[in-house]
This record gives sequence, C-alpha cells and structure tokens, in this order.
Amino acid sequence: MQESGKFTRGWCSPERYIQGPGEFNNIKNYTDLFGTKIIFFIDDFLYDKYERKLNEIYKSEKYNLRILKFKGEVTRQKIQKHVECEAAFLPDMVIGIGGGKTIDVAKAVGVGLGKPFIIIPTIAATDAPSSSLSVIYREDGGHEGEIFYNHSPSLLIVDSKIIADAPVRFLVSGMGDALATLIEAEATQKANVPNLVYHKMGGYRQTLAGRAIARACYKSLMKNGVMAKEACEKHVVTEALENIIETNILLSGLGFENNATAGAHSINDGITSLTEGNRTMHGEKVVFGCIVQLVAENAPEEQLEEVIDFCLRVGLPVCLEDLYVENTEENICKIAEASMHSCWENMPFDVNKESICAAITVADTYGRNKKSEYGKKN
Repeated sequence: MQESGKFTRGWCSPERYIQGPGEFNNIKNYTDLFGTKIIFFIDDFLYDKYERKLNEIYKSEKYNLRILKFKGEVTRQKIQKHVECEAAFLPDMVIGIGGGKTIDVAKAVGVGLGKPFIIIPTIAATDAPSSSLSVIYREDGGHEGEIFYNHSPSLLIVDSKIIADAPVRFLVSGMGDALATLIEAEATQKANVPNLVYHKMGGYRQTLAGRAIARACYKSLMKNGVMAKEACEKHVVTEALENIIETNILLSGLGFENNATAGAHSINDGITSLTEGNRTMHGEKVVFGCIVQLVAENAPEEQLEEVIDFCLRVGLPVCLEDLYVENTEENICKIAEASMHSCWENMPFDVNKESICAAITVADTYGRNKKSEYGKKN
C-alpha cells in the first residue's frame, strides 16, 4: 500500500441487506434484477427441501437454474473444480443458501466466474454472510487461511423465520462470534492497524461508522441476547430475535471487516489445529478467544465478568472443558503455537507463544471458577 494509505479511511459492506420473516418467498423479485440464469449452492442436508421450493418459485420457462449441493470443507481444490465445471453455464449470478461454508463456496465461485454473488443464510451462526472473504480449510478441517475479494455480496437476504426455526445452538454461536467484534475492534484501533477493506492493497484506517457499529454490536448482544435465545427456542420471531439476527449477521460482519480481527479469532484458529476443534462451532471457539484476549491485555475485571456472565446466561463456552479440550500443557501449547500464525500481530502490544500459553491457562482457570460460581447461584 502507498504511504498515503496510512491516512486513508476505508469502508466495505453488502450492496443491499434485506431481513424479515418470509423473505425467502420473495427471492424471485430480487434475482430478477440480475437475470434469469442462476447457480445455487445449497447445504447438503437442506438440499431436498430448498430444491423443491426453488423449482416451485422459478417454475416459469424463462428461468434456467443449476441447483447444486455442497458438503464438506471449503478447500481451494473444491472451489477451483466448481469454477471449472460451471464456467460453461454462464450464469447471471451465483447464490449460496445455508451456513458459512456453503456461503463461502458460493462467494468464491461467483468471483471465479466474474458474476455477482447473493447470500441467503439459513442460520445466524457467523458473520460470514456479509463479508467479502471466504475462510479456507484443509480437508482435515484445519484452518488454512482466507481468500479476500474486491467486493461484498451484491445482495444479502435473511428470512428471520428460517433463522428462528433453526437449532438455537447456531444463534448462540453467532452471538459468540459477534461478541468478539468490539473486543477486537478496540484492540486494533489502539494498534492503528489496517482494516480488511481491499485487503490485497493492505487495508485502510477504521472509519467512525466502523467503530460505531462495533459498539452497537456489543450493546445489542447485552440487551437482546437472552430474550432472543428464548424466542429461538420457541421458534417464534420477536423484536429481540430480529435484533440479534441483524447483530450476528450484519453488525458483526461490518464490524470485523471494517475494524479487523485480533486475538479472539487467533485463538479460534489455534483450537482448530486440535482434533477436538471439530466438535465445536466457530463462534464457540471465538468466544473463548475473547476471554483469552482480555486476559492477555490485562482488561479490567469488570469487563471480564460482564463478558463471562453474558456467556453463561446464553450458554456459550467459558473454558476449555466447554470446548471438549482437555487442559493439558500439550494442548495449550498447540493452541498457542497455531494461533501465532493468525492475527495476534493486530494487538497493540507484542505477544509470543509463552505469553499466549499463559493467557490461555489463566482464562481457562478464571472461566471454570466463574462457571462454578454461576452453577451454585442457579
């Protein structure tokens, strides 16, 4: 990036965001703005249901659909194979329907074909739907890195009734991912590191909007999180649930891209290096990373307590045991070592493997103690 970039602010976001109960049924009204030849990628276990729905919605002969199922890890090899296979179809757009991995494949194929990508999440488990990147894994599930794109989704459609009908664990995990937004944004702001806007050019300074959204994300979690979980457990759409859906998908997504990630996501990446890492969701690992980051930066105990209390109230992990990871020196060292290859460099102070091991150890102890106290009270 040129020297002037250090003083240049940057912002990215989806071109349009639509959220409400029943919006999936209006999909044709939106896709007609882009064309009639569409490639759909759908989660494997959702495929039969949504293939039927799509064929009912697009029953006119003017539409030409390719409806594909996706399963497994998002690898560079799979992405390249899909791009090569679908190139001859010449679609007007590529649409991803499902969770984070199917969404990330749809983005990658859309970019590979030079076509707009549209995202329709069926869960609110991560902020992947709004972002201009795909997270890449190895076939064994280990985190490999990210592919960054020069634009965000052209359209992001969220049917809140679909989210309400999904298992509540997905929503709660999304709250864990969203919880990292402000915690990491405050660290990256202090460090004055570039955000993820046009990542290939080195990123830009945070905007006031990016910082404000990170704060709004945290505030919404504290205000709406518990009641949103209650609504999702009953499969009903309430204002609190609508707010958390927006928080998990839009505010968290805008917040992390426009501010950058730091220690919390580094710990997530470290945990994926363990076999046990496959047993928990992204946001569940990230939220333990929040506790580790707060310990590493010697945050006020009041802040740690507020974060852990929120986690316990909604059912998020607060210690290694909650992540099915045994507290051993070997496991802690593996997590710390793998996390060093992520984004700890975005913190406003230097870290090394030893300091991260220490932070994980203290975070785990602190979390276990608070969990025990919470259990006795309840």
